[in-house]
Amino acid sequence: MAAIHITDIEAAINYWRERKPSPDGITLAPELRALAEVYALMVFHHEDEVDEVGFPAKAWAAWLAWYQTTPDTPCIAICSTSQGDDQCKGCGRSFDEVQHWPAMTPAEKRSTWRRITMQDTAWRFNKYAERAREASQVRADEAPPPPDPAG
Repeated sequence: MAAIHITDIEAAINYWRERKPSPDGITLAPELRALAEVYALMVFHHEDEVDEVGFPAKAWAAWLAWYQTTPDTPCIAICSTSQGDDQCKGCGRSFDEVQHWPAMTPAEKRSTWRRITMQDTAWRFNKYAERAREASQVRADEAPPPPDPAG
């Protein structure tokens, strides 16, 4: 079983803070309270990861709800593992990770996402990410100006 990194707990907390803000600045939504408990224990024990086995049910449900909002796969449809590479140049996953992705648990997938993001060597994070940013900038520059309300 994989472990859930503290940054994913933080992301889930922020997701729920935005979705269910405190009405009085003190009261927390049940999802936030459940995740905050896990987060507090991790900080207290100086842990960066928590095992998905034994994760409190309410916190797990809140984390899974956040997880469902994240991209499922890092694939960018340029798979060099099909050409014999041990590690895909496109997404950064190993051959085994690519092959077993559908059967992996959410925590295993997030662990893989964290590793490939930290490595930052896959084309997903450089060549094609730059092209996507450039293309969106060009589209924004080509957009017609909004109509003048005065005239």
